[in-house]
Amino acid sequence: MDLLAAFRVFIRIAETGSFSSVAREMGTTQPTVSRLVASLESHLAVRLFQRSTRSLTLTEDGRDLLGHARLVVEAVAETEAAIGQRRGSPSGTVRLGCPAVFGRLYVAPRLHRLLDRHPDLSVDLSLSDSVVDVVQEGLDISIRIGEVTDASLVARRIGASRAVTVASREYLDNYGVPTHPRELQHHQCIIFTRLSSPHVWNYQGADGDIAVNVKGRLRCDGIEAVMEAAISSVGIALLPLWMMRAEHDSSQLRQILHPWCPPMRPIYVVYPSRRFLAPRTRAMIEFLVDEFRTDQMIGQTQADASEG
Repeated sequence: MDLLAAFRVFIRIAETGSFSSVAREMGTTQPTVSRLVASLESHLAVRLFQRSTRSLTLTEDGRDLLGHARLVVEAVAETEAAIGQRRGSPSGTVRLGCPAVFGRLYVAPRLHRLLDRHPDLSVDLSLSDSVVDVVQEGLDISIRIGEVTDASLVARRIGASRAVTVASREYLDNYGVPTHPRELQHHQCIIFTRLSSPHVWNYQGADGDIAVNVKGRLRCDGIEAVMEAAISSVGIALLPLWMMRAEHDSSQLRQILHPWCPPMRPIYVVYPSRRFLAPRTRAMIEFLVDEFRTDQMIGQTQADASEG
């Protein structure tokens, strides 16, 4: 039995709570994963999981093994990383998670430079507007827009996102142009539900910080749909400036409330641990830092691109 492979499978099952999801992740079948776990249990002469039709939980022996297995796998990863660094050529697959629109506009078009630079490197790009669990989804790193509150993650700032307040000319002709953030309370606002406080829009200006409670008849969890709704005169929207400049349809929208700006939202790359960072993961992180530093829409000074 390949004990290291068995440990890796056992760890992922413990993290995800599912034999079938680990099988899909590995590109194999659930019976194959089950046989590997059974072989590990036979080798150690212990039962590792309590199984039922609805749940999967670690036994006491399974919980004890999990810590030891992680130490073994991390030690091997450290050795592989050291060898990889000496070889000077990152290899293998980097699993990168990213918000959908940001990934389409700012990550995917750049990846050819990374892949040209490292012929033995592959990228598995996962796009989702949900804040996913990096470990449970099997990601090496993930890009997050906004503050990172999970203390278990290492967060390195790689850029910043600024939003603008926009509406179609037709909407503004029909309902008037607000000249102060507080006037938004009397308008239809398109609510992007992925924000931590979607009904509170914050601004900074000559009057200091202003928080406005907005309302609207359209709530949406996709930022592209928010933009299309604003173009169609549904209401006023907050949109990332980097998205406005990249999408040609944004010419149909007018920026308003110019003296007041929503606060900058940091852009981070996050990953589970500083320890045993594989060369392929490190290469991806440094690539993103270098790429975004010079981008006029999301870039920042090198001093700002520091680990959180």
